[in-house]
Amino acid sequence: MTTHLRARYDGRVLVPEQPVDLPVGHQLVVQIISVREDGSPSKGLLESLAELAETLPQNPDAPADGAAEHDHYLYGVPKQA
Repeated sequence: MTTHLRARYDGRVLVPEQPVDLPVGHQLVVQIISVREDGSPSKGLLESLAELAETLPQNPDAPADGAAEHDHYLYGVPKQA
């Protein structure tokens, strides 16, 4: 069973923002996903990394077919096309 629950951390414990229908002592696995003030999920690590990568200058010497021909550029094998 998966249930999504919004909660706030008060410095010691997580306090649910709505009633929770669970027996006392019931064990759970909690996945923490931070949210912004407007309630939307905060950026993940990959999203933040992609935004950072966009700020880097472009390399004019980088090959245009680098993804398709990665074996050629990494290991020196002949190009496929």
